[in-house]
Amino acid sequence: MSPTLETLQAEVLRLSLADRARLLDRLIASLDVDCEAEAAWDALADEREQELETGAVQPVPLDVAIARLEARFPG
Repeated sequence: MSPTLETLQAEVLRLSLADRARLLDRLIASLDVDCEAEAAWDALADEREQELETGAVQPVPLDVAIARLEARFPG
């Protein structure tokens, strides 16, 4: 017999915060089944990494990127 939702919830809530966060990441990932979109994001990430490695683009510090976004999208 499989455990009930309430039983699982009680067990999960006994986990540490870090373990619950890892479990949440895994559960969300299990719902994301658009393989085509994932492949496109992976390809884009690989392209961006290559651009950084070859010097084709320069990295932007996080605080600068956030300031630019806040200026572009106030509020």
